[in-house]
Amino acid sequence: MIPGTPASGRLAMVTAVAGTVLIAAGAFWLSFTALADLARRSGVNAGQAWAWPVIVDGLIVVATVAVVALAGQRTAWYPWGLLAGGALISVTANALHAVVAADADMPGVLAACVAAVPPLVLLASTHLTVVLVRSQHSTPVAELALEPADSAVSDAAEARDPMGRRGVAARLRVEGWSNKQIARHLGVAPSTVGRWFAHPALAAGAPALQETAEELSE
Repeated sequence: MIPGTPASGRLAMVTAVAGTVLIAAGAFWLSFTALADLARRSGVNAGQAWAWPVIVDGLIVVATVAVVALAGQRTAWYPWGLLAGGALISVTANALHAVVAADADMPGVLAACVAAVPPLVLLASTHLTVVLVRSQHSTPVAELALEPADSAVSDAAEARDPMGRRGVAARLRVEGWSNKQIARHLGVAPSTVGRWFAHPALAAGAPALQETAEELSE
């Protein structure tokens, strides 16, 4: 929880997270029972059938967390692929189970559509939960309260200190880090890092700042 957040904002955040967790749990349970029954019908031992839905829907949860954690990085394609594959398998399997287990007077398409809802809701609610939790720590209050005039003063002070945050940012930029990665490492907003590198002197002098920092550290 971000210190200084109004009580109403904290309450809204807690309520939203609790609600998404509850919805995800319900969706997971509905999908779990359907996939476990489908596994038993497919010949999987009754004592092991529970593992199949855990593997399929568990992959959705783990991949969703990984997608949010690796957002903006090149390696994010892998969890995205796992997420798409897990969601496709879960939705398809739930729909097939509904067609097999539905009453004779129930249209197969309708049964499949109803059964596809839980895995899709699980995917959406899990992603929303992770985003909500992560948003509480993404932007420091000091950055939210920083006025333009204060920003200029802060920038000028940091520019005189090559070993300060701007110096570190410049060194990381030379090493190939993205603005979002630098911001996360230094505990500032990505827009702040973008503002630092918007200054021609810092953008052009990043190598020089790196050399200066290395000399001072020797």
